[in-house]
Amino acid sequence: MKSAICGRVGLSPTQFFNPNQGDRYSLCKGPCSNLCIPMALVSTGSGKGGGLLEKPVIEKVTPGRESEFDLKKSRKTAPPYRVMLHNDNYNKREYVVQVLMKVIPGMTVDNAVNIMQEAHYNGLSVVLICAQADAEDHCMQLRGNGLLSSIEPASGGC
Repeated sequence: MKSAICGRVGLSPTQFFNPNQGDRYSLCKGPCSNLCIPMALVSTGSGKGGGLLEKPVIEKVTPGRESEFDLKKSRKTAPPYRVMLHNDNYNKREYVVQVLMKVIPGMTVDNAVNIMQEAHYNGLSVVLICAQADAEDHCMQLRGNGLLSSIEPASGGC
């Protein structure tokens, strides 16, 4: 059995499945052309059916141009600040734990108890290290609930 593809041929599904005998662009030639199974088919043109796939266009970054990732990396980040909790003689320990859990997002009972105990025994405890604006907001919320708190720059980073 012979099978051949003559050059680049644009075929519709009807030409492929119902070729005319003796057709110049028939995929199958010879006496057993109705039994031929084409192994490869290349189709061109803008007609119906398949076509050649175009190569993807890859944009090249010019050497002097920074990518978006580089721009984000080069932006200066605000220095971190510590939110400090001070010991006081006015609030009960349970209340301090409740306020910490209410004001600080993601604060667990265990962490709140540890922070409260450290402030109680040492006079001061670090509640959170974050950006200055967030630190000021958390400090004001703690103060608004009757706790003594302050912020300070976190030397050495987070």
